[in-house]
Amino acid sequence: MRNSVNRPPTPDVAEDPGKEPTFQEIINIKLIESGEKERLMELLRERLIECGWKDEMKALCRAFIKKKGRNNVTVDDLVHVITPKGRASIPDSIKAELLQRIRTFLVQAAV
Repeated sequence: MRNSVNRPPTPDVAEDPGKEPTFQEIINIKLIESGEKERLMELLRERLIECGWKDEMKALCRAFIKKKGRNNVTVDDLVHVITPKGRASIPDSIKAELLQRIRTFLVQAAV
């Protein structure tokens, strides 16, 4: 199993015995440990490229840089401007497909 930089630290019960992981944290840990999170991320990348979303975001970035000037734009500026547009423009069919894959995983993993 590959390590992921996206993995949250595993809760250490000895460190804080009163703090139990939330249901969301448990699901995230199971997704990472099984490798399903990485597979879902790859599926998302493929689908976004197929529907032209990636090219659309690239065009938005270029337009923003051209408008502000190359030397006047930081990565943080781009992230701040593009993130809301990017999230809003993800097709509903892709969201539904990912949600169904997560539900299927949860049923199979009996979380």
